[in-house]
Amino acid sequence: MNIATILHDRTATHPQLPAIIDTDWHHSRTIAFADLELAASRVCTLLRRCGLQHGDAVLVFYPMSAELYTALLALFRLGLVAMFLDPGVGRRHINQCCKLYPPKALIASPKAHLLRLVSPALRRIPLKFAIAFPVPGAISWHRAWHLPPDPEIFPCNHDTPALLTFTSGSTGQPKAALRTHGFLVDQYRVLAQCLQPKPGEVELVTLPIFVLANLAAGMTSVIPKGDLRFPGAIAPSPIIAQIQTHKPSRILASPAFLERLAEYCLERRLTLPSIEKIFSGGAPVMPLAIAKWQQIAPQAEFTVVYGSTEAEPIAHISHRHIKHEDVVATLNGRGLLVGKPVSAIQLRILRQQWGKTINSYSYTEFATACLPPETAGEIVVSGNHVLPSYLYGHGNEETKFSVEGTPWHRTGDAGYLDLQGRLWLLGRCQASIEDEYGILYPFAVEAVVQHHPGIRRAAIVSYRGKRILVVELNNSQSKINLTSLQQSLVNTHIQDIKVCPKIPVDKRHNSKIDYPALLKLLQVSR
Repeated sequence: MNIATILHDRTATHPQLPAIIDTDWHHSRTIAFADLELAASRVCTLLRRCGLQHGDAVLVFYPMSAELYTALLALFRLGLVAMFLDPGVGRRHINQCCKLYPPKALIASPKAHLLRLVSPALRRIPLKFAIAFPVPGAISWHRAWHLPPDPEIFPCNHDTPALLTFTSGSTGQPKAALRTHGFLVDQYRVLAQCLQPKPGEVELVTLPIFVLANLAAGMTSVIPKGDLRFPGAIAPSPIIAQIQTHKPSRILASPAFLERLAEYCLERRLTLPSIEKIFSGGAPVMPLAIAKWQQIAPQAEFTVVYGSTEAEPIAHISHRHIKHEDVVATLNGRGLLVGKPVSAIQLRILRQQWGKTINSYSYTEFATACLPPETAGEIVVSGNHVLPSYLYGHGNEETKFSVEGTPWHRTGDAGYLDLQGRLWLLGRCQASIEDEYGILYPFAVEAVVQHHPGIRRAAIVSYRGKRILVVELNNSQSKINLTSLQQSLVNTHIQDIKVCPKIPVDKRHNSKIDYPALLKLLQVSR
């Protein structure tokens, strides 16, 4: 099934229901499902007349907006491969990705078209389309509005390529995650079970893949006003205004984004009475973050969703199912609770051997290798919505293995299952410390320290043979007793504590600690 068929069917049942609410030239804009469908079908006519054929890859550089999803729906309808990569990662990465899977067309904003000046790979793309303003050497997106709609939806099978994204492997070479139409349909079904979307509900959403799920479910997506590439630095005021105007009943966002809104609301003693459900994932969600939102939207249910690019979702839990003793366990170094694995996934804990290739297991070997409850190790998963392989197998040696021919994915995260079958996260495997004191997992320290009201962020690293705790304070006025803090962590054998003005985090969610960058920072500040 073509994933666009689900979206087309939703338009047939709810044509005038708002599909996307975004901001266009500083003004709020509402696009109904029928309008989105019509615009996508006209873009189909434009792309087809320009010579694109099913299977061709189209590189898209455009922020979350109605235009982005118009383009995406058109690409799906034609059986084209929508290709996304982060332009902020640099010219070398762009060139590598385009060499790995050469695109036949580029759809981009005028600003993104400037990358053609520094990227030979982008200049070599045969067809170029410009959204918004005309760009030399590019076909204007506005030409589509004068064309007749193309009602055809390319018939796809389960393995027809649909969506291609890139991530960096440990070698620095891009890994291409190619999702098929069948994969996207399977993923949508699992997300629907996990998130329980309902037609007509309104959700403020910051993560692109979830807007697709909302469209398929007949739900309205409010796209926050601001630069979503930097959720940890986004201006809260316009977004709070959107919430007050459109009154979404749900929010789905990364922890850094939610933290910005929470700080703003708490400083001004604002509450958000329309919010009934909050979903957060993509990075660790600390207990203190949930507690803040209980003050801002006490009526709302806060759900932590754990997943990854290759497997979304893996597990989830509502704050209403997190008991007091679970929070106490976190503050005693037992990790972060993320709930029971979703029913569509198989999850096991292997003895940690991150960095070493695992080829294959027999059923018996795998059963022997899996660890019992309450034993920490490496989290591995398998299922229909788990990416079975990277493009051409490049990167499989790092994160893939098989059990009697069934593909499994290594998440790179450490954790364990408790006696109730719930998953607890302990942090990235590669960030764990193994020395004469034993194994120390990141969240065994970081989740404890970040509960301190004066500390914004914390990271544990091994530097020059010592266990070093690095903390970032909430602000310059925050005062903490480092000696007292170190004494409270005596069982973790922390040998030094350093205060850092800003702990480096990942570029995508602005929430995950960038441990390699932090180690470089420590070297520079010696």
